[in-house]
Order: sequence, then C-alpha cells, then structure tokens
Amino acid sequence: MRSASVELHDVSKSYGNVQALHSVSLRIERGEVVAVLGPNGAGKSTSIAIMLGLRRPTTGQALLFGEPPGSRRARSRIGVMLQESGVPPTLKVRELIDLFRTYYPRPLSTEELLLQTGLDDKANTLLGTLSGGQKQRVYFALAICGDPEVLFLDEPTNGLDVESRRVFWDRIREFATRGATIVLTTHNLQEADALAHRIVVIDKGRIVADDTPSGIKARTAGKHISFTTGHPLPLGFFDDLPLSRLAVNESAVTFVSSEPEVALKRVFRTDCTVSDLEITAIGLEEAVLSLTGRNGSSGVEASRDRS
Repeated sequence: MRSASVELHDVSKSYGNVQALHSVSLRIERGEVVAVLGPNGAGKSTSIAIMLGLRRPTTGQALLFGEPPGSRRARSRIGVMLQESGVPPTLKVRELIDLFRTYYPRPLSTEELLLQTGLDDKANTLLGTLSGGQKQRVYFALAICGDPEVLFLDEPTNGLDVESRRVFWDRIREFATRGATIVLTTHNLQEADALAHRIVVIDKGRIVADDTPSGIKARTAGKHISFTTGHPLPLGFFDDLPLSRLAVNESAVTFVSSEPEVALKRVFRTDCTVSDLEITAIGLEEAVLSLTGRNGSSGVEASRDRS
C-alpha cells in the first residue's frame, strides 16, 4: 500500500446544533487525483477545511503526511488554490510569485512558474489589471510555487469561459504528471470527469460513494434520452412512467430512464413525428444526482412553456 497524503479518521464536525460531518473516514494516496463532489451544504468545504487544518474536527482526527495538518512541516508540503485569494491587486505578477516563493523551503523558480502557467508575458503586469482567466493562472502559480506534494483546488475554473477552462485543465494535468496528489472540489462535473482518477461523493455530511468516475456512473442504471416532437405532447404524458430529470419545453423532451424503450414506444404510438433522437449513457452529473437523492422519480423536474 502506498503511503497516504491525506487522511480523515472517523471525523465529525458540529456547528452548534448543526451536524456538518458524520464520522467521515477517507484516505487519499500519494499521486491520486481525487474530486470531492456533492450539493451545497453537503460537507465538502468543511471536510477540506479540516484536511487543511483551518478547522478542527469535533471528534476524530485529520492527518497530512501522517502529521497534524496545522504543523509547519505538513503545510510546507502543500499548495492551496481557494476561490478567494486575498492577495493584493497592486502588486505585479512577478512580485507576487517572488513573495510566495519565500514561504517554502524548496520552491520552483519564478521563471519556471511563469512559463508553466503561461504568464511569462504578464510578469510585470499588476494583478488588478488582469482578466479573470489570467488571475486564475496567477492563483494557480501561487498554489504550486512551493512544488507541493499535495495540491488543493477549490472551484479552480469558476467563472472561466470554455476555452480558458480547457487550457487550465491542461495546466492541472501537467502538474499531476509530476506525481503530485491533487484534491479537487468543483460543481463542474464535466471537470471532475475530465481530471479525476477517483470521485468521492459527500451528501448530508456522509460519504455516499467513493469510486472511479466510470464506477460512479455504473451505479446508476439507465440512459439519457432527448428528442423533439412535431407538436407538444399532452400534459402528464409521462406521469406513470419510471423517469427522472424529465424536462418538457414545448416540443423538446429530455429525461433519464432505466427503461427508455417503454417511454419511446409510447411516443412513437402518437401521431406526431420524432426527430433529433439521442440516446446516451448516463453521465457523471446524473449519477451524482441519483446518489445524493436529487434524481428520483418523486423529484422529477418538468417544465412546460405555455407562452
């Protein structure tokens, strides 16, 4: 067994009468890329804060490299990219990198960091004048400047356009090839699917799944169906069928079902035409929604534009 980078041992956390975590145990091995997923309020942020030593568990124990996460030695071996950086916007990119490098015993060189994050042409630019995507690159450079063994990324591509997001994914992959452990929290499930080797799903303070992306998706039987019809289907057309995530917008229909043939047979028996039919395997989004109880037939989302 490889040595662990991050460990939670039977960790619980309470905020007054609110139980944020319930006896959570988790082991992240060195070199793994792990995405921690779950709905808002599930306990993701609390878990990460305890891993980082920013919060103390009510009961249980957290370890970084086998040490308390608040220890100087453990902290010198990690990098963190949070949604809010708090760095001064009046400093130049090079000045910020030079400053943050002094916090670590064996930092990467400034020039290497500028090149690795695509900031070499922005080295003498004030942080406050950069675009959102460029600032994210700076924050990533600050997170990796100490050549960390574990890198924590909290919503690293939040607010980026599609092109910038994919470029950023490449940067993360490049750093992962160096052998670093990466712990990623994100609401972008496409991002988790693209980057992570392992998915940990947290809901209501408990781990409800821990598997590879393909393993998580395999837990939810069914297919994702979408099509358009020649005219709108009657209201309640699918009410007695075992569907989830049903959305009807005029003639456009989408749903998830473990028995799509039953629903499609009913549609084909109507006098309307069917076009743009797509049947695809369940994606990570549907699987996570199902695991967190937000994808059941009792919680079907159905909308119909009557205008």
